Formats: sequence, C-alpha cells, structure tokens
Amino acid sequence: MQVGIESSPTTDKERLQVGDWTVEPPLNQLSAAGKTVKLEPKAMSVLVFLADRPGQVVSRDVLLSAVWPGAFVGDDSLTQVIIKLRKALGDAPENPAYIQTIPKGGYRLVAPVGRSEESAAEPVPPDSATLHSNRARRISWIAGAGAAALLLAAAGIWWVKSERVVDVPPGPRSIAGAVADRTAQPTVAISPFEALGDDPQVELLAQGIKADLVTDLSKVTGLAVIDIAPMGSGKPPADAPKIRYHVSGSLQRVDERVRLQIRLTDAQTGKQLWSERFDRAIDSFFAIQEELGPKLLQVLPAKVSEAELRRVAQRYTRNLEAYELFQRGQSALLVRQRAENETARELFRRAIALDAAFARAYAALALTYAAEYRNQWTGDGAAALTRAFELAQTALQIDPDIPETYWVLAFVNLERRQHEQALQYLETALRLYPSFADGYALMGGVNTYIGRPAETVRLVRAAMRLNPQGNYLYFLVLGRAYLFLGDLEQARVNLDEALLRNPVNLEAHVYMAALYVTAGDKSAAAWEAEEIRSLQPGFSSRGWLATDPMTDVAQKTKLVQALGELGF
Repeated sequence: MQVGIESSPTTDKERLQVGDWTVEPPLNQLSAAGKTVKLEPKAMSVLVFLADRPGQVVSRDVLLSAVWPGAFVGDDSLTQVIIKLRKALGDAPENPAYIQTIPKGGYRLVAPVGRSEESAAEPVPPDSATLHSNRARRISWIAGAGAAALLLAAAGIWWVKSERVVDVPPGPRSIAGAVADRTAQPTVAISPFEALGDDPQVELLAQGIKADLVTDLSKVTGLAVIDIAPMGSGKPPADAPKIRYHVSGSLQRVDERVRLQIRLTDAQTGKQLWSERFDRAIDSFFAIQEELGPKLLQVLPAKVSEAELRRVAQRYTRNLEAYELFQRGQSALLVRQRAENETARELFRRAIALDAAFARAYAALALTYAAEYRNQWTGDGAAALTRAFELAQTALQIDPDIPETYWVLAFVNLERRQHEQALQYLETALRLYPSFADGYALMGGVNTYIGRPAETVRLVRAAMRLNPQGNYLYFLVLGRAYLFLGDLEQARVNLDEALLRNPVNLEAHVYMAALYVTAGDKSAAAWEAEEIRSLQPGFSSRGWLATDPMTDVAQKTKLVQALGELGF
C-alpha cells in the first residue's frame, strides 16, 4: 500500500533539496557542503521520480516502467541504480536517511524534499534518462534530440537521419528469419542448476553442466533451446518464444561422490514429465553428462538422427581439473579488463597443460590474445593477433564439431578485418548449431562494422529470442546498431543495459558519449567523457579506432567527428 501526498512532477529547470543535498537534474549532479557528485542519468531519473512522490512506497515495477519506458530490463538494473544512488548520497540501507527498501513493496524516499525554480548554469536540452513515464514528455525529448541531430548534421558532424530506419533488403547472409521458424518448433528452456552447499567446485560444475547441456541440445535440429540466465538477470523480450518444456536441477557433492537431480517439466501445466537422480563417483562426472542429453531427448518430442545423438554425447574434456580451470577462465574472460584477461589466459594454459586436446580451451586462449590486440594492452598488437589466429586454427583442427571453434575463428577474423571470412565461419556454426545464440549476436556485430546496422538489429533480436537475458555484449551490439540507425531512444536503452551489466566497458561509454553529443545533452556527454578518461587516460578516437574492426568509412568519420566535440 502506498502512502503520502502526490506531488507535481519536477520540471527540468527546477532544483531540488533532498535532505542535505541540492539536486540539479539537468546537470545530473548533487552538491552538499562544498562537495559535488555526478550521477548517471538513470540514477538521477530514479531519484527525481522518488522525489516527486516523497514518503510514498513506489513499487519496483512502477520504477522500471517509468525510468526504462518501453524496454525489457530486469530487476538487477534497478537494484544497481539504487546501490549507486545510496553510495552517492552517503546512505546506509540498514539505517536509511534517504532511500528505504520496503520488503515486497519497493522503495520510499524518506528524506525531506524542497523545490526551487532556478535556471541551470548552462541551458541543456533534457535527455530521455531524466524523463518519466509521461508519454508526452518522452515524445518531446525524442523530438528535441532529433532537432539537435539535424542541426549537427547540417554542420556536417553527425549521421542521424530524421526518421528511424527500420529495415533494409536482406543481404545474402541474412538468416535471422530462420530463427522465427526455429522457435516455432518445440522449445526447451534450461535454467541454471542449483549448487547445493558452499563448495566452490560444485558451483563451477553446476555452471558447466548447464552451459554444456545448452550446447548439446542446440545440436538437435528439431528443438529450439532457450538459455535461461539466473534470476534477476533481466526480463525476456516481448517476442521471446513461448516455452514448452523446462529443464532444471541441482548438484551436490558428498565426499567423493556427486549427486545430480534433474527434472523435465511441462512449462505450461507445471506437470513433471521426467526426473532422475544420478549418484556417481566424482571421476564419473563426464559419464553423467554423456548420458544426460540422450536421456532428455528420449522424452522430448524431437526427431534426432544418429549423428546428432553422437554429437550430443560428445565431451570436450575428460579431465575434471582442466574442466574447472576452463570454467573459471571463462568467467574472468567475460569481464574484458586487462587483469582479468591475464588471469583467464593463465587458467586456459593450465587447462591445456592437463589436456592437450581440449579444443575449447585453445579457442578461449585465442580470445585472450584477440582482446590484447583490440584493447591495445601490448606493444606488439600484430604478434598478439597472429597468435590468436594460430590458436583458433588449432582449436578447429582438434575439434571441428563444436560451435565455439567457429565462433572464435570468426571473432579473430573480424579483428583482422576479414569480415567475409568471419561471416562464413558463423554460417557454418549456425548450420551445425541452429540454436547458437552467440553466433547470431556476433553475426549482428559484423554487419554493423560493414555498414548494415538494420541487419544487426534483426540478428541480435534473433539471438535474444534464443538467449532472452543475454549478456552485456548483446546490448552493446544492439545499442551501437540503433545509434547508427538514428534511433536515439533505443540506442540509449540498450547502451544503458550494457553499462549496468558491465560499468567498466570502455566501448559502451564511447558510444554513449557519442549518443549524448547528437542529443545535444552537453552535461551527460561530459559525464561520459570523464568516465572514458578514467578508464583509459589519454584516450583518442583515432587511436582507439586503429584496432577497431569497423571498415565503413562514413560511420568511422562521423564517430570521430562526434567524439571530437568532447576533445577526443
């Protein structure tokens, strides 16, 4: 139940006094006692929304709808914003002076709120992140951003078109439409397996069982496999396919034995269709995995060929320690920071030392060198890229029957700016594994780099139908594509999601800064510029693009010109 008095919405020129802090929404900043704190636009939007309803309990759903209008985002996005807000305000969740959490209710601003009409130091067009769910205000921002974009384009420094580009004739490699047919087939969703107890090894093995099961079942042409992320990782997109079957389970270690409980249920009725408990010695872990996929396929309504059954039962390594090292390396690699990249490289090397035929470890090791080249973490980028290519080829030679080997070769060829070769490898991966979401996502990324962002949108949406939560890279690729299409609102929504999932990703900040330049929001653009400089001192757009895979000259030129407005 909500209590308190409804207040009139804050205007863009209005300063707020929230407790001890002076809040200036147009500048995305707080100040108190000579101290000034910058806020992300989303954090400011949440604060203003709560300040417009002092003392009221505002549900999480209401906040998500108001601050992320029209976007399918998860509770974790709001949670991260609240954490950042509390940090900026100096608030303590256990004894709040500003934002109180109401269990099963939402949030409430408990600090006193005052208002005063004052102009900001410099007039700045409001950006959409400071607007609420009022449709008229959202439309006014988009119109204002469009006007700013046209003025900038007239000066020759931006590429945004006056209306949204929604489609282009499909190219020869446009295969996203096949996903619609794919997801019309029986769909099976696989949830994370619960790790029972506090053994870190069990957590790694549980993650590995789920990831491998997704890959294994993706080899079957008669099924659409949906990868379900942990709770709170995001809401599925509106066009996500209806799930017919659901796989879940738990893993436990007792002394030198592992116990796996797995269940298959009818997602629409909740009826359990099949359940089995595996209780084996720890060194029989991979034997469990060999049995798991084929047993599920006996229950699921899919026509499976003998070749597909053999591929489902195939294991990637039989060395348990190598498998654990690989899982740890994968987690470190996804962060895409220099220290974690080096950690991942060492873990993959150790995995290979234990199993010299571990193709996935070679493929992952190749990615560490590709990342070193792309992010300019080495003085000899050419050597790093050559090493990445050699390792990727080795992985394919060892095992040409797993999607990661083709994906990594595509990624390395993308970094080498061999885009056609990259697309060919991805086509092969998707023929072998029609539910391979990451394959569609990377194919989407390649299309933006060669100047086909509308094709990117189709492909990444296809990936998100197969992997509804995705990771931050899905949102980055989609946000970048929408930016080049001129759809500022969708670009901002997706780049926001990328940064909420990985706030230290330099590329997402670069494209967000470019977005704010075209929107005419100087304050937000300056804030992003500060983030870029803190992540990479001495950043320059031309230096950064030296190792970027983009080859579309018009897009590169316009990006350099836009970032030049911020001194890059």
